[in-house]
Amino acid sequence: MSAPARDHVPSRPTWRCRACGIAWPCSPAKLRLLAKYRGDMPGLLVHLVTLREEAAADQFAQHHPGAQSADLHRRFTDWVPVRSH
Repeated sequence: MSAPARDHVPSRPTWRCRACGIAWPCSPAKLRLLAKYRGDMPGLLVHLVTLREEAAADQFAQHHPGAQSADLHRRFTDWVPVRSH
């Protein structure tokens, strides 16, 4: 079952947002993920790394060599706040 078009979720295999069409995770998706994983940033990072690897596999399967792993890293995980205790 797919999500309604208004939800900011990825459309595979392109990994673009179904709602706004930009590279996922878009700003609304990031805000939703931060709220969902509030208090569990390690869990959020594990989730995003898993999705990043799926995106890399999808792009490799589509023969998009321009999708460098560093670009996917920035896109999927660099925005997650890391706090030291």
